[in-house]
Amino acid sequence: MKHLSSRENPVYKRVLRLAAGKRAIGAEDGHTDHRVILEGIHLCQAWLQHIGSPELALFDAERLEQNTELGGLARALDPGLCLSCEPRLMKGLSQVEHGQGVCFVVSAPAPLMPQHIDHNCIWLDRVQDPGNVGTLLRTAAAAGIKHAYLSPGCASAWSAKVLRSAQGAHFVMSIYEHVDLMQAHERLEIPLVATALENAASLYEAVLPKDCAWLLGNEGQGVDADLLALAEKRVFIPQAENVESLNVAVAAGICLFEHRRRQFST
Repeated sequence: MKHLSSRENPVYKRVLRLAAGKRAIGAEDGHTDHRVILEGIHLCQAWLQHIGSPELALFDAERLEQNTELGGLARALDPGLCLSCEPRLMKGLSQVEHGQGVCFVVSAPAPLMPQHIDHNCIWLDRVQDPGNVGTLLRTAAAAGIKHAYLSPGCASAWSAKVLRSAQGAHFVMSIYEHVDLMQAHERLEIPLVATALENAASLYEAVLPKDCAWLLGNEGQGVDADLLALAEKRVFIPQAENVESLNVAVAAGICLFEHRRRQFST
């Protein structure tokens, strides 16, 4: 395993730019590059388990000698893909206060939109908070949903904060970004079910279809009115009076697992 000790190393400088959200490694003018950084032992292990080897792996040289999980992760990779770094260099790459001493450089999957949307899925309409987007993906994956459609205006699915919140959900789902949900509705072959407060039935009394697309809206504005008009069913979650409505990710968790409960109780 090669060792990096200088901030001026060309490889380190390119990875540092990527960690800062700047132009990606290998990107050329006019071309999209989907390389992202995964930080932390769990995320890197999940990538290795579900996707395969990264393009590059960087380890904190000191922690590599002390941490058995880091050592096991390094041994599972081709040594030619691995670099050990001085602790100060790894700290420069970290997006958190206390990093875990490992980063993977990977190419984020960019699946093609299916021609027919006939599977349980979530549709996110301008969900802006990265923590919410990540939690929504993590919750959907836990509920057995394998597809997510994100409209323009949603937080970037592969940003560092979303990745941390999702905790590996990305690697077991197909995530479609910058989707025009109005146009996507033309491909939808199952009911669209929206969370809404007006003209909606109680989640616990509504008849839920076996397969559906769950439409979840912006934190402040909810679902776009034109999209909401396309929904075959609207549901709300009964709650105590005189309190604010639930956070979108919490509401999604209640809806998705109520849906799942019914599927497995029949």
